[in-house]
Amino acid sequence: MYRILISDPLAEAGVEKLKGVPEFEVEVNTSLTPEELKEVVKEFDALVIRSATKVTSDVVNAGERLKVIARAGIGLDNVDIEAATRKGVVVMNTPEGNVITTAEHTIAMILAVSRNIPQANASLKSGKWEKKKFRGKEVFNKVLGIIGVGRIGRVVADRAKGLKMQVIAYDPYISPDAVEKLGIEAVDFDELLSRSDYITVHTPLTQETRNLINKDTFKKVKRGVFIINCARGGIVNEEDLAEAIKDGTVAGAAVDVFTSEPPPADHPLLQLDKVVVTPHLGASTEEAQENVAIAVADQVIDYLLRGTIRNAINAPTIDGEVLANLRPYLVLSEKLGNLLSQITKGAPKEINIEYVGDVTELDRQPLTISVVKGLLSTYMKDDVNFVNAIALAKERNIGIRETTRKETEDFTNLIIVQLKTSDDENTVAGTIFGKHDARLVRINDFRLEAEMEGNLLLIYNIDTPGTIGAIGTCLGKHNINISMMDVGQVLEKGQNIILLRTDTPVPDHVIDELLQLKNVEVVQRLRL
Repeated sequence: MYRILISDPLAEAGVEKLKGVPEFEVEVNTSLTPEELKEVVKEFDALVIRSATKVTSDVVNAGERLKVIARAGIGLDNVDIEAATRKGVVVMNTPEGNVITTAEHTIAMILAVSRNIPQANASLKSGKWEKKKFRGKEVFNKVLGIIGVGRIGRVVADRAKGLKMQVIAYDPYISPDAVEKLGIEAVDFDELLSRSDYITVHTPLTQETRNLINKDTFKKVKRGVFIINCARGGIVNEEDLAEAIKDGTVAGAAVDVFTSEPPPADHPLLQLDKVVVTPHLGASTEEAQENVAIAVADQVIDYLLRGTIRNAINAPTIDGEVLANLRPYLVLSEKLGNLLSQITKGAPKEINIEYVGDVTELDRQPLTISVVKGLLSTYMKDDVNFVNAIALAKERNIGIRETTRKETEDFTNLIIVQLKTSDDENTVAGTIFGKHDARLVRINDFRLEAEMEGNLLLIYNIDTPGTIGAIGTCLGKHNINISMMDVGQVLEKGQNIILLRTDTPVPDHVIDELLQLKNVEVVQRLRL
């Protein structure tokens, strides 16, 4: 018997599907406190959640029998994926279930804010007839600027074109050719800001997209623009948006997501009549709720009864015995791809993977998928998994080339990955030490030996006495502890590369200070 715990409200169709499996014992308990969840999870093989349950490392580690965490929905911000991966727990989501409903909600919000529908409704129901006060704007022939052309952004574009809007889009991680093939005009960020009558965001919340729309971007927009956010709270700086509405730069906004949910009663956007707000309803339709509930039930059944993994964030679709042998190389491959995408600027165009030595004897397809998944996860976060990574790369016109070589020089196994983008090109290589330890052994011409985990700083500097000491002193002055340091050197160039791991992320102002040091040329903050 497998025991399944459903800790968040799930559509009845999904619950009944799980309960209908003779080998399953299903318990629904949506009122567990974090401490109670930590206590009871040890008795279950599967945990089915939505967005409310916080699956921390403590919860994962308490799950003595836990085999799978399944999210009915897309976002996995509430799951410690690293902890689950370390423990060997598969983490799944249902990436397709919310696409249509979130896109439709975006279109509804555009129309609502354009025609003052919520305000007019409230006014009329209060006994007033204020026809002139709520004069609106047509969306016909207006320019809709879409930031992020993933699955939801594409559906929004399609629906907007049906309303005869002019659609332009910015996505730094998709080549302009791929965007143009969708019938959408590709533009750069500044052009999108200056031309758009409406701006809608459809990206995950990452370090790069946090506060993407802020007081500086509002200086570049067309006066009277409307801002729409049905993606993630934090992509649009809410305080800056409120100020831009007050000074007339922004005509209005429609917001479904907030940095803190629910937002406080005194939140600045809640005080403005020109803002239409909804309580994170993007995925809240009967159809979407039932779709994701059935999908997550099917995935849990397939995994526990048949060993088939679908839509996993941290494991490929592969036979269990083969997976055990591949796991160290899967970890290595994903980290190499993730590292490359963080150090390489521009839209990815080509990934070249070379397998050298013993690794050529393994099934390399999951390893290639793992490289691509690690690379795309920097841009797409939870939207990419082992099932859709290759398809998403093809959608973005990213070429993938695989080669093998039996002969090795320094290592019995080696994976070399090269990434070419619209602006840059970098190569990294890694190996497995012993049976499980993934190590980075090369960045471009620099050779080193480093673990790829945690908060990292990659520093390029001129090889002169005192430089490494000055870097350590600078970090120490700000109470940032260095837990690991590896140095690579190219003697002919007189240049070093330093990879540091710190206990805490290094703030922007400290990075600026490091760049002011003599002989320090580049400082890049990484997270693996």
